[in-house]
Amino acid sequence: MFGTNTGPLRRAACAVSAAGLLSVALGGCFGTGKPGGSQGKGGGSSSPQSTSTAGAPFWVNPDTPAARQTAQWRKDGREGDAELLERIAGRPVAEWIGQDDAGQRARRYTEAAARDGRVPVLVLYNIPHRDCGQYSQGGAADGAAYRAWADEVAAGIGDREALVVLEPDALTHIVDGCTPAEFHDERYALLTHAVDTLGALPRVRVYLDAGNAGWVTDPARLAGPLRAAGIAGADGFALNTSNFYTTAANTAYGRKLSARLGGEHFVIDTSRNGRGPLDGAHDEAWCNPPGRGLGSPPTTDTGDELVDAYLWIKRPGDSDGTCKGGPRAGDWWPEYALGLARRAAS
Repeated sequence: MFGTNTGPLRRAACAVSAAGLLSVALGGCFGTGKPGGSQGKGGGSSSPQSTSTAGAPFWVNPDTPAARQTAQWRKDGREGDAELLERIAGRPVAEWIGQDDAGQRARRYTEAAARDGRVPVLVLYNIPHRDCGQYSQGGAADGAAYRAWADEVAAGIGDREALVVLEPDALTHIVDGCTPAEFHDERYALLTHAVDTLGALPRVRVYLDAGNAGWVTDPARLAGPLRAAGIAGADGFALNTSNFYTTAANTAYGRKLSARLGGEHFVIDTSRNGRGPLDGAHDEAWCNPPGRGLGSPPTTDTGDELVDAYLWIKRPGDSDGTCKGGPRAGDWWPEYALGLARRAAS
């Protein structure tokens, strides 16, 4: 089974999922998390699943910017660069769902993944007053709009499998003081609504974003906000989303936070942490830092009973924002992607 969630309701949901053919194929709830688990399809170098590792049951979208760039570079005769970029194009990367067409996108991704016998990783990113007006500002207009949006996403997923990372930065921006105090209670209520709504689905696992090892450095400060945001109804928390801190640092941090939460499990974004963070101030190191590399490929075979998976939550090659010569946040940046692939940890 993918993890061993502590809540009885979520364990029951996993049992329902395991009864389905897809879940059986993946070894229960999203795979076994053991060596020799779910393997990628096919064995040829052209297969998009061929670079997936054992224990990685997650879906590879064949139509990503990385996949299209790889095809274009092959057409242009840039075979070496295309082969390097396969390190991104051929691995499971999360799909981010914002305000537009949320239900349709959730349905499209989960249906495509189900056809491939895989589990999609979805990031829900639409909290009101998102990102404190910075590079990724935006979000739902108000609480009512957010609740309707979360309900729309849940309806789009339906009875299909998915792993959901919920609202990057939303809680850490409360803790670090970036989000004004008058929005805190509403944000907790909205996150709880999303957790409960998604958690009621029979084949979905939900992880609340909890920052990274270098942001709110004392994990005890996040325990209360995670409780207020409804983590008791979730499957755990997510660390290092869109950041660069090492897997070892996030595992140590996550274990301390887990101990404050009664043993909650967690997942770690390893998409760009193969070289660790850039030395220097946090404000400079998080946005398109040079010299970084891809981290460990997505897998449930983490070797740690509390770490349910290593995921590529951030899409490697998508810009963090208009810093260091990058395009808008979330836009594809092929040169940066190529650098990440060239300096991959494995």
